[in-house]
Amino acid sequence: MTDAPPRDLDERLRDTRARLESDVDLWVATQGSTGVHLIPLSYLWDGSAFLVSTPRASVTGRNLLADGRVRLALGPTRDVVLVDGAAEPVDLADLAPGTGDAFAAKTGFDPRELDEPYQYFRIRPRRVQAWREANELRGRDLMRDGRWLG
Repeated sequence: MTDAPPRDLDERLRDTRARLESDVDLWVATQGSTGVHLIPLSYLWDGSAFLVSTPRASVTGRNLLADGRVRLALGPTRDVVLVDGAAEPVDLADLAPGTGDAFAAKTGFDPRELDEPYQYFRIRPRRVQAWREANELRGRDLMRDGRWLG
């Protein structure tokens, strides 16, 4: 625990955007017929959306194809960023030029080279929250309805 004062909105926005840019992995929670499914995935952040890739036939792949609602979590428990978003499938042929290469370079993982069919998903955040300690629970919303606050 820390006695640090809560960050203001501007500082939280800066810290959160820096995490989105610099982190490589996140937790992905989806809902399906077997319940909630949680896995870690690597991602590429383009400034407005996350790009992830998972086997098309995996539980996560099937859940995202059936219902694009998704929750992402980044960071340790004392510096968490939670993202509620909407995922849309993106076929390899529909990726912007250079995106597959940028994804592979950022994550160290290139699903294009695997035998198992992988599906890319673009996840657009609808709500973003960030906090470190209980003193930051108030004001934890940084994005609502897909729009950054502040």
